[in-house]
Amino acid sequence: MDRRGASGCGAERRRAGGTGALLARTVAALVGGALLAAGCSATRPSRPSDACAIFEENPDWYEDARSSYEKWGVPVPIQLAVIHQESRFVADSRPPRGTFLWIFPGARPSSAYGYGQILDGTWDRYVESSGSFFSDRDDFADVTDFIGWYGSIGERRHGIPRTDPYAFYLAYHEGHAGYARGSYKRNRKLLAVANEVATLSRRYERQLEACGEQG
Repeated sequence: MDRRGASGCGAERRRAGGTGALLARTVAALVGGALLAAGCSATRPSRPSDACAIFEENPDWYEDARSSYEKWGVPVPIQLAVIHQESRFVADSRPPRGTFLWIFPGARPSSAYGYGQILDGTWDRYVESSGSFFSDRDDFADVTDFIGWYGSIGERRHGIPRTDPYAFYLAYHEGHAGYARGSYKRNRKLLAVANEVATLSRRYERQLEACGEQG
């Protein structure tokens, strides 16, 4: 996931979504807005570093993450660790705006949005590939499915292990092509963050084992 300036999934910046994906995103936003207005929103975890507490507060989330794991093979702890790093489980998270003339709000540095801080173009490719035309980046189930899809492609096409949280996050941050080029190797800050994600993933794994969950 290319973070030059902000979080955002995928260094592949080509806008491959097309009219279908754009229309689907527009419709999904309208539908999502209506649902949100009706009060249909998940609770942000009060203890985001505790996997058992996360799923206790949002029981459907475990089924969502488990379903993604069974479909794509990316373990639940890795899914949670990526979301924690990208958005701290804030559904509508966006990169902060810059400033214009030091005082006026400027443009956002990227189109990254949602639980997984996913760029428009990367999301469009997922939508068209999966056929999930009414999915949304601020829907937990959709984002866990996206993370699984992204990891599956990384392993199948580039040999990036979908069960290795360290390598997984580097590829998520840099994009598959960037990871293959080794663009992360001199980025000490990114390497440190990837270590944090891997450590959190292992902690989540131990916690889920302790509270009897699997994945």
